[in-house]
Amino acid sequence: MAVAVLLAAAVVVLLGAAAAPGTVSATASAAAAPGTAEAARGVQEAAGARGRAGPSEPVPAVAALWPVGVRPVVVRGWEPPATEYGPGHRGVDLAAAAGAPVRAVAPGRVSFAGRVAGRGVIAVELDGTGDPPLRTTYEPVRAEVEKGDEVAAGQIIGTLEPGGSHCPGTACLHWGLLRGEVYLNPLSLLPPWLLHKGPSRLLPVVGVPLPTGAQ
Repeated sequence: MAVAVLLAAAVVVLLGAAAAPGTVSATASAAAAPGTAEAARGVQEAAGARGRAGPSEPVPAVAALWPVGVRPVVVRGWEPPATEYGPGHRGVDLAAAAGAPVRAVAPGRVSFAGRVAGRGVIAVELDGTGDPPLRTTYEPVRAEVEKGDEVAAGQIIGTLEPGGSHCPGTACLHWGLLRGEVYLNPLSLLPPWLLHKGPSRLLPVVGVPLPTGAQ
């Protein structure tokens, strides 16, 4: 009986090795790449456990302003991947100079502020946007806020850091939006007048005086 048990165990080991040639155990992988687990946990906390890009969902246009500048150039837009792990661009890159102030686009609470893989990341859960709430992310940013802080629309939450993985050789802000684990287009937070053109204004008409206070 003992011999039979030992033979059966040996067969199981051999079959396991044949079924997954060249694989490495989780323990060995962690030992080969120290610090990877910590970086992964930071990404998960800032962006969600998987951060998959899902179908378009209704997003309230609650942003009061762009996160940098007045109307920055969109260097690279939203490119949702066809599959959960497929190629794409889960956010937008906005042109800005290193050191530029980065602002919260809407009121909310800071859910993450720290460094992930050497770059500064801030995440803000937006007030009144459902359950789970919408969450905006900003990187690479040197944070001036801490986790748990309440922020107002337009409040400076940090300054743009040089470099970053999204715009090699120059500075830009990578702005993301999630609901739970699903990535959404952050530009959908902007109301049409802010996204496409300036706010409406009254123009003078010959013979018709402007209303009081209009410029």
